[in-house]
Amino acid sequence: MRKTKFAQGEHYHIFNRGNNKQNIFLNDRDYARFLFLILHLQSENVFTNISYSISYFIKHRVFIKIKNENKFSKNKVVNLISFTLMPNHFHMILEELAKDGISNYMQRIQNAYTKYFNDKYDKIGHLLQGPFKDVHIENNGQLLYLSCYVHKNPKELKSWKSKEYLYEWSSYWDYIKGNRWGQLLVPNIILDQFKNISEYKNFVTQSSAKENLEEKYIINMEWLYNEHSVFINS
Repeated sequence: MRKTKFAQGEHYHIFNRGNNKQNIFLNDRDYARFLFLILHLQSENVFTNISYSISYFIKHRVFIKIKNENKFSKNKVVNLISFTLMPNHFHMILEELAKDGISNYMQRIQNAYTKYFNDKYDKIGHLLQGPFKDVHIENNGQLLYLSCYVHKNPKELKSWKSKEYLYEWSSYWDYIKGNRWGQLLVPNIILDQFKNISEYKNFVTQSSAKENLEEKYIINMEWLYNEHSVFINS
């Protein structure tokens, strides 16, 4: 039974990894499939042509906006604040909008992606390491810190070190280069706290920013580090 009781209006760091540390994304189509699930399943509306939208994005790197985006936004059960997809794990920062919103949202995502992956690769059994993990974000300092943490994940991939903002499977791209997803991503809760985009980018890239947050705010991050250390390059 999950210990966390999700509350409307509160923010949470959500993460999970592959069962037995296996990779859960093997190519661009896998990344795109999961990405489009976390975008589209924020609302309980039923979507069609998701496969076509994924194929179009992979070919053109352009997102086909959903119809009735305003109606979609009004029916969202969560807000997606930030995300990063890594080869064997993922991170998201979510805001709970409706009762049981995060629980239902994550269940739909994990079930849908596991079915897709197992069907595609002729696998059976669990893809992910059990239920998703969560950390309640208790204050604004922790929210900013975790935004930095989520967006710095790609530096663990050698080809993306020092250019994490160009990693397309992360919302860091959207924070720096422009939001690709319209109302399906809500970065302003973070970005509005900075004078401009360059200031936010400096906040993420400068190690002193992270150290200052840890020192300034009373945040018990030891468990989070221990829990995440096994994710990196494993």
